[in-house]
Amino acid sequence: MKKSESKYFNTALRMDQAFLELLEKKDMEYITVKEICEAAGVNRSTFYLPYETIGDLLAENIQYMNEQFLEHMKLRSEDFISKIQQCPLDELYLVTPEFLRPYLAYIAQNKRLFRIALKNSGSLGLDKTYSRMMEHVFIPILERFQIAEADRSYILTFYIHGLMAIISEWLKNDCTDSIGHVSAVMEQCVMRERGKQEKSK
Repeated sequence: MKKSESKYFNTALRMDQAFLELLEKKDMEYITVKEICEAAGVNRSTFYLPYETIGDLLAENIQYMNEQFLEHMKLRSEDFISKIQQCPLDELYLVTPEFLRPYLAYIAQNKRLFRIALKNSGSLGLDKTYSRMMEHVFIPILERFQIAEADRSYILTFYIHGLMAIISEWLKNDCTDSIGHVSAVMEQCVMRERGKQEKSK
């Protein structure tokens, strides 16, 4: 269910806010439906109209947040894809500050939700979510490098898991390191691996 399409939109927003506020105080496994409803000022039965479990509420929050960011990235990706189709190969990079910095800023602004999302990444299918998001950056570049289509999913998975690990570590430290610093670390990791691949050819 998309939040914006739900007739329970305002109620869902109140439950979202209550849920996020509770996450500031305790881990998700200790949060009850009763607490969410009391904090949101809704009846317990109201919770079960759009959701079956608290996990459903979390999943919807993550989906809604990522959809918002994806729309933003799609708009930016039009210029980006145009650029990567024309620039020389030695100027073509898998990770660039123009994509990393806004995404890291977005994570920092929503760190409590991202932190709990990463903690529950398996049940939420977060790997697939990140893959879809990074396809706007990686796939056009892999095509440009003429990487065989059969190999792209492996390479994409390698980079996704590596970048997710860096983001996870950053979130553990409450995003205290600057966005510029974390972006530079990610770029450095990607460029080292690219260098190894080029030497192996």
